[in-house]
Amino acid sequence: MSVHDDLSSIQRSLDDLSRSVSRLEQQLGSGGLEVRRIRTDADHLRESVALLRAVSAAPDAPRRPDLVTISDTPYDGSLWTDSDDEGLGARDRRAP
Repeated sequence: MSVHDDLSSIQRSLDDLSRSVSRLEQQLGSGGLEVRRIRTDADHLRESVALLRAVSAAPDAPRRPDLVTISDTPYDGSLWTDSDDEGLGARDRRAP
């Protein structure tokens, strides 16, 4: 199956879930905590599938930045000759 087919299948299942929750709300009332939680969870699933559908529709969007390899070789010590040692003060002065 393609991604589009899978998303369509999920959407149909969510539609069935929504209808079932609506029937439960009619039978049990929509004021109970349990029914409200199920309705909220179903709505969140619907929103998540919509986001996933939007991402899959735009495959050119960057998914993850490329990794940068950092070398294990030590840096050239001459790069740090004009800097102070952090917290220790300048090299040619004494600490108080």
